[in-house]
Amino acid sequence: MDREMILADFQACTGIDNIAEAITLLELNNWDLVAAINGVIPQENGILQRYDVDLLILMNLKPSTQAFLLQDNAPPSSASPSRHIVERQSRMLSFRVEYRQRSTEVVLEDASTVGDIKSILETELQVPVSKMQLKGWKSGDVSDSTVLQSLHLPKNNSLYVLTPDIAPSASTSQSSAQQGLSSQNYLLVISHREAQRDYSLHFPASKTIQEVKRNISDLTNIPVRHQQWDGWPASASDDSVCFLLSLLVFFFFYPVTIVHLNGVYWIICIDIFLHLPSVPENSENEGDALLHFTAEFSRRYGDCHPVFYIGSLEAASQEAFYGKARDRKLLAIYLHNDESVLSNVFCSQMMCADSIVSYLSQNFITWAWDVTKEANKARLLTMCTRHFGSVVAQTIRTYKTDQFPLLLIVMGKRTSNEVLNVIQGNTTVDELMMRLMGAMEIFTAQQQEDIKDEDEREAREMVKREQDEAYRLSLEADRKKREAQEREEAEQVRQERIRKEQEEEREAIRLSLEQALPPEPKEEGGEPISKLRIRTPSGKFLERQFLGSCKLQVLFDFVASKGYPSDEFKLLTTFPRRNITQIDPAWSLVEAKLFPQETLFLEAKE
Repeated sequence: MDREMILADFQACTGIDNIAEAITLLELNNWDLVAAINGVIPQENGILQRYDVDLLILMNLKPSTQAFLLQDNAPPSSASPSRHIVERQSRMLSFRVEYRQRSTEVVLEDASTVGDIKSILETELQVPVSKMQLKGWKSGDVSDSTVLQSLHLPKNNSLYVLTPDIAPSASTSQSSAQQGLSSQNYLLVISHREAQRDYSLHFPASKTIQEVKRNISDLTNIPVRHQQWDGWPASASDDSVCFLLSLLVFFFFYPVTIVHLNGVYWIICIDIFLHLPSVPENSENEGDALLHFTAEFSRRYGDCHPVFYIGSLEAASQEAFYGKARDRKLLAIYLHNDESVLSNVFCSQMMCADSIVSYLSQNFITWAWDVTKEANKARLLTMCTRHFGSVVAQTIRTYKTDQFPLLLIVMGKRTSNEVLNVIQGNTTVDELMMRLMGAMEIFTAQQQEDIKDEDEREAREMVKREQDEAYRLSLEADRKKREAQEREEAEQVRQERIRKEQEEEREAIRLSLEQALPPEPKEEGGEPISKLRIRTPSGKFLERQFLGSCKLQVLFDFVASKGYPSDEFKLLTTFPRRNITQIDPAWSLVEAKLFPQETLFLEAKE
């Protein structure tokens, strides 16, 4: 079957939209569609078969929707169909709820609500529902009216209760006191004199000697069956727990005992102490939890340690993956577990080594979390699922307590984040450095590609910006040119309009003056007549007869009626040269000595 079809069918059945996550899940199952679907969505009524998947694909139906398939042990035949679709029956869901030092199991139908769980817990924990905060939901905080069925939960779930308004009760303190030394942790400081190496190991009270031997095997690579121990109290056996052993050593022996292992003498010092929790269970703010973790880490192992990012896992991912390609870093997620014998050695000798601290500080964003408490582990798995997908969360689930602490090296990619390496606690400084450097080589190669792609993208964007700017400037220049042309044309239109108005006004004045002129007198009239000849600027002559008694204003009106107004032209005599327009227009022609005849010329005023 073509892998693209398998991928499409897998996404259709499971509802997983992230292609990278879907491919990873299919590869884990060797591209077996049925096995991959069963791994993601377990079926309470048996294992989903191939023909179930075919029917789901045909119906475009997810196994988590409101119908399910009834099936026999054999595939159905056309003659006697043994399967049919019926209304979905209620599923039974199991919840393990942690509250302070108590763990409560709650089982109820998925048709119930979150408020039903709280009502049960109110009876079990004696905590009012109004003061109870139920945390650990994969989808984030939910309301009391939320139906469990709508959350698409697996069969088994882990939650935790927070009661910030309720202080720890006296009965809780008394119960803890009654547990005495059996509820405490123990520190074994083991010195291998021949190898000149010390081990400071943390053990819970329930740890047996056999389990101690297994942990020593992890550290020294000496199989348990080849170990020869000497020096334990005579009554101690492989099944003896550290609590009883510590009482023997503490009350009946010196607090230091000599143990002989494979021909080498070891010094075991048993010290009874109580650990402060690295991450408080009731801390809702991840930044506050990380501050507490950093302070506790410094108190235990000194100030020389990696710089832990103070903030949420999402913020750390943003800081590491989503800046400029040159500024990106790998994300190192340190997962601490106080119940692991390897934690103290890994922290004191690996995480606090100068070379490791320097290398992590330069090349990684380091984020830490304490998974000693189940509630905190559940919170971590929820965060990992949200930010890295279910594969990473499932990977963390597969590791046992004795394999902690873990150092996850995560690299950001274009489509999804990839876990490059999971480093367990049973390692050395050199091996840890080599694996960190190996991860850096992979990251550097990817980073160079990202830098190249980013530079090419920025170059393309720069060219585009320059083209856009040039285009913008061109449009701006065209706009200004067009506006200047429009202004010029508007001005020309305005001037033309003014000119026409002036011409019309002049013509109107000329016509009115022409109509107002007295008629040209005849010589037969007997009155004295003055003959005037006027040369225009164009060289033409204007000739007319006037009565000698006519006023100069009549002469001026005549000249103006021909297009030469007295405010623009002056009327001059030839010899002697006189400016007639300066004489009182009320004078007669005789008084102005323009009688019986005279030749005048017009000249434009300056």
